Amino acid sequence: MANAAFRGTPKQERELRKFIRKHKDQPGAMMPVLQEAQGIYGYLPREVQEIIAEEMGVPLSQVFGVATFYSQFTLSPKGEHTVSVCLGTACYVKGADKILAALEERLGIKAGECTEDGFFSIESCRCLGACGLAPVMTVDGEVYGKCTPESAVKIIDSYYEEV
Repeated sequence: MANAAFRGTPKQERELRKFIRKHKDQPGAMMPVLQEAQGIYGYLPREVQEIIAEEMGVPLSQVFGVATFYSQFTLSPKGEHTVSVCLGTACYVKGADKILAALEERLGIKAGECTEDGFFSIESCRCLGACGLAPVMTVDGEVYGKCTPESAVKIIDSYYEEV
């Protein structure tokens, strides 16, 4: 979905521009502006970065540089459901990389991407703090432990069955 058309609304844009105008002259305003923008849109597509650059009077490259430097920001849309696969040491040695590969194949996307239908996004993380249940994945924060590639795909499929 990385190439999906941006679907921001005029209301979202007004909200962002209002926030920027209120905060742009404060020292270090870029971080709270990017946080607010991501809160409004869910991610920071080029179109949103352009609004920020214009309103703050800075080059687009500066906005992009900050947005890509900090891991809290994402340039890709998130799905309705977020799948996270732990690749921490305990999970990795028990095959988490194979789980991630199976989910990527099932969903037709790579980690950091969103499915075309906007239903799922998938990400990897370093530790979910559930090492005793390794390998672990979450869907919308719900923990699934002792996963296998097959069980992980079944979990994903169960979300499609609910629709």
